[in-house]
Amino acid sequence: MLNAAHYVRDIEGYIVNPYDWDSSLAKQMAAEEGLELTQEYWPILQFMRDYWMDHHIIPDVRHVVEYLVSAQHYDKKSAKQHLFQLFPYGYVKQACKIAGMQRPRAWSTG
Repeated sequence: MLNAAHYVRDIEGYIVNPYDWDSSLAKQMAAEEGLELTQEYWPILQFMRDYWMDHHIIPDVRHVVEYLVSAQHYDKKSAKQHLFQLFPYGYVKQACKIAGMQRPRAWSTG
């Protein structure tokens, strides 16, 4: 994998090629957002990566909430609250960026 200094990112800091993503880049991007990736973050980031690999599209926030409900046993309201506690500046701004997604052109916040 590439050295973190060699990842190509757009003007907003999103990775240009999602295949270049790895956990060291995620940690670097999280630090840039003022976040430290604890155990709570990794299942969400991995779900997002797996979804992207399977569907070749960024999972909408509702898919991540559904994941938290089914796999992490949250109710829908607390799942969404949990997601936005982890990523306080928003799903697209932080979760998608840290998970190595390209910046979505248009977005539903679900």
